Amino acid sequence: MSLPAGAKVVTGAFVVSGVVHLVKPEVFEPLMPKQLPAHREIILASGVAELLCAAGLLAPRTRKVAGYASAALLAGVFPGNVQMAADALRGDNPGLKAAALARLPLQWPMIRSALKAARTA
Repeated sequence: MSLPAGAKVVTGAFVVSGVVHLVKPEVFEPLMPKQLPAHREIILASGVAELLCAAGLLAPRTRKVAGYASAALLAGVFPGNVQMAADALRGDNPGLKAAALARLPLQWPMIRSALKAARTA
């Protein structure tokens, strides 16, 4: 069975984000909750996880587990997206505010798409 359209979006987003996590991890450091240790290591690990989920979604044999893992990963990073939005609202950059706020509701359709991919595997 072919990859559902929404799961293609998730896959593309994971590839882009995963590469950025690995190449420019400092971009994500402000999103990390202060109470978590090893920020850089967590950022790098999440980039690897995104790339593994993307690859898993592309392969029919691993799509089910990758779909569930993708949904869990998206839910797991949601607090970081909330933190980014909160930080952006305190700043003076209207473009960053808009992007950070727009990103929050996009998580839910991405999670639904990942779950759909898992169920249609």
